[in-house]
Amino acid sequence: MSLIEKIEKISSRRRFGMRPGLDRISSLLGALSNPERDLVCIHVAGTNGKGSVAATIAAVLQHAGFGSVGLYTSPHLVSFNERIRIDGVPISDAALEAAIDETLAADDGTPTFFELATATAFVAYRAAGVRLAVVEAGLGGRLDATNVIIPAVSVITNVGLEHCQWLGPDIPTIAGEKAGIVKPGRPIVTGAMDEAALAVIARRAAEVGAPMPQPEVSVTMRKAKDGTTRISFEDGFRALSSIRFALTGDYQRENLATALAALEVFSQTAGLPLPDEAFKEGLETVSWPCRYQVVRQSPRTITDGAHNPPAAEALARSLAAEKAPLALVAGICADKDASRFLRTLKPRFKAAFATETPNERTMPAAEAAAIMRQAGFNVMGAEPDWRHALDAATAWAEANGGAIVVCGSLFLAGAVADSFGALPWESSVPSPNERL
Repeated sequence: MSLIEKIEKISSRRRFGMRPGLDRISSLLGALSNPERDLVCIHVAGTNGKGSVAATIAAVLQHAGFGSVGLYTSPHLVSFNERIRIDGVPISDAALEAAIDETLAADDGTPTFFELATATAFVAYRAAGVRLAVVEAGLGGRLDATNVIIPAVSVITNVGLEHCQWLGPDIPTIAGEKAGIVKPGRPIVTGAMDEAALAVIARRAAEVGAPMPQPEVSVTMRKAKDGTTRISFEDGFRALSSIRFALTGDYQRENLATALAALEVFSQTAGLPLPDEAFKEGLETVSWPCRYQVVRQSPRTITDGAHNPPAAEALARSLAAEKAPLALVAGICADKDASRFLRTLKPRFKAAFATETPNERTMPAAEAAAIMRQAGFNVMGAEPDWRHALDAATAWAEANGGAIVVCGSLFLAGAVADSFGALPWESSVPSPNERL
């Protein structure tokens, strides 16, 4: 089989659907001689921002002189390789194929797609000699396949209503699922969140004897004359100023504060000093595409993976800085709260174009357009092919001196960014994406 056929083989396990539990992944990793036990990990869960936080932590650690650093995230934008990064670079096709081969050789046919993907990452890190990794949880935390690790530090960025059919109907219940990553004696760092959610996490930490150190982090962010984002911060351990931050969007201030707190707690817990230079170099080079990413300058086109109401709120705050009239290009997966997502964004936009996402769960363009109209948008088109929707939005922006925002689905944002050559790495073979 070719590499893409092997990826399709493990992707075919999506037919199993969601089957929470750790028995299958534990058995699979046992058959692989438990590669995850060779890793020192920082485990990151949360509703929004967990990918940005994980990428920022990994970028700083990468420049700290500890050797190669792994970063495991999901979903991928274009190719499966993106999920498994070493020193910020997606794994090579050859290394990925070798890891998949080893994983499939131990597969008894029962693990889900995400369980196979997670095992493949741990196998790949072992083969590459990686000993330090930042691992992003997939869905929830307690029964997520990544929760087999015993992390040096756990991080929960925030808790919002998401995947309620699997995680529960309200914030406290979902917080309980996220809090499942808290381990006895291992510190837990939290981002800004609902008080009820924080109470659930604190209760879990107390039950298992996990400390909750929370360095007070002050972050300021400003736009420099050259258009770059400059940040300064104080966290009780260091104070650094005028660092060029590679990520944009107002919501990254909160994500950065969470990442900085986690890094300082990791440094203190592991007894591994982090030099100031590691922060400077890491923050200047961190890459996390399709999070308020400008992929074209004329007309200005922004891709953002926002797809749920809390992310829409964060995106809307960032869009307040945009001066040109805005056109929305949105494709939405059918299992999302599209109505509340769109109502949150409506005040920022003059025009809207509905489309579909490159994913089998997509909402039909006509249905998305109807929900847009109900939310008050001036809908000017509904095109199943996102390229046609983007072309129409481009014509509108050029005629009105406007800018374009593509959001509603990370899959859509990734496809658009890739079409402009705006991903920070060379794309491998496009791979089937996951359901969540």
